Amino acid sequence: MGRRTGTSWWMLCIAFGLLALAQVGRSQDASVIAQGQYLARAGDCIACHSNPGDKPFAGGRAMITPFGTLYSPNISPDPVTGIGTWTSDQFYNMMRTGRSPSGQLIYPAMPFAAYTKVTRADDDAIFAYLKSVPPVHQQNQDQDLRFPYNNRNLLMGWRTLYFKEGEYKPDPSKSSEWNRGAYLVEGLGHCSMCHTAINALGGSSASSAYQGGLIPMQEWYAPSLTSNREAGLGEWSIEDISDLLQAGVSKRGAVYGPMAEVVYNSLQYLSDADIHAMAIYLKALPSTGETAAPTETETQDKLRLFPLGKKIYEAQCAMCHGLNGEGRGWDFPPLAGNQSIQMTSSVNPIRMVLNGGYPPGTIRNPRPYGMPPFAQQLSDEEVAAVVTYIRTAWHNHGAAIQAHDVNVLRPAPLN
Repeated sequence: MGRRTGTSWWMLCIAFGLLALAQVGRSQDASVIAQGQYLARAGDCIACHSNPGDKPFAGGRAMITPFGTLYSPNISPDPVTGIGTWTSDQFYNMMRTGRSPSGQLIYPAMPFAAYTKVTRADDDAIFAYLKSVPPVHQQNQDQDLRFPYNNRNLLMGWRTLYFKEGEYKPDPSKSSEWNRGAYLVEGLGHCSMCHTAINALGGSSASSAYQGGLIPMQEWYAPSLTSNREAGLGEWSIEDISDLLQAGVSKRGAVYGPMAEVVYNSLQYLSDADIHAMAIYLKALPSTGETAAPTETETQDKLRLFPLGKKIYEAQCAMCHGLNGEGRGWDFPPLAGNQSIQMTSSVNPIRMVLNGGYPPGTIRNPRPYGMPPFAQQLSDEEVAAVVTYIRTAWHNHGAAIQAHDVNVLRPAPLN
């Protein structure tokens, strides 16, 4: 009797021990999945791998490029159409090398040149999260690229020129915050993909990193992060940079267009510490790429358009942005001293006057104020006049624009 009781007691202890170990395992799994969700947001995976309104990570989003249309793949854990049968090794190798499990070269619309910098532990966490989301059975679409870009073998040349495989290596001469910011900006954030000009081969030069460029097919200009005449952050406070990244608005301005999507899908969910680290890294980027002085033609255009632009501004814009462009806090950003108004490229301010828009609704700014469209109200000449005015008034150093610059960006009339 005593022996059986003792045996039962030991068996009960073993059972409780196994249960405790299982609970620890489940807790660790949940922690890894939560970390993976955070990192997937940092990488903005959902933006490309989901159509707005459709099920997350089902793929099929059309991405129009100068070379044709690419369709993002299904990365839900469906075993037939998604990544349900992938192993963590296969996922890591894809992120690091830009090759699918079958060895097929991946088109660089996926920023594997940045994702290669991500650590194995972080890749494993992202994979664990993707395996935990609901599977979606949706077939992948064939890529629709023009000849010769539909020949994947040509990607070997692109990779030779523009791809360097390898995990991010911390700079021991920099602070831990700077290195964390560099890891996020250069890796999962893949910020250089938009803020560096893309050449005819779809690549970008390391020597021109973060010096700004027109985003192909989207007609939005991603400003230089190194020039204080554009979006260079050397004159910004860490607080203002952090606010812009996380809230989408700051005392210095607001984000619109593609950057608003990045803030909405990704940056608003990052921790204060990670946003602070990114701000430190971005502020430390070397200053380059100052703009040239206005030409004689631009000076004459300013003299011609300035009076009309001032009249339109005072009638349509001063109520929100202030008579002297001083703005009103986060709700209506200042125009005086606003680098995004003064950049060499006038694409963004023209588009805002024509189409209006909203900063993203974020956790820190859930009900943003918007900018009304003026495309139906103002002619090309009038838009050119008011944009010239805000680019050159109040000691702003932008250049004048012409009606033609407006016309090429004006939305086509509805039938």
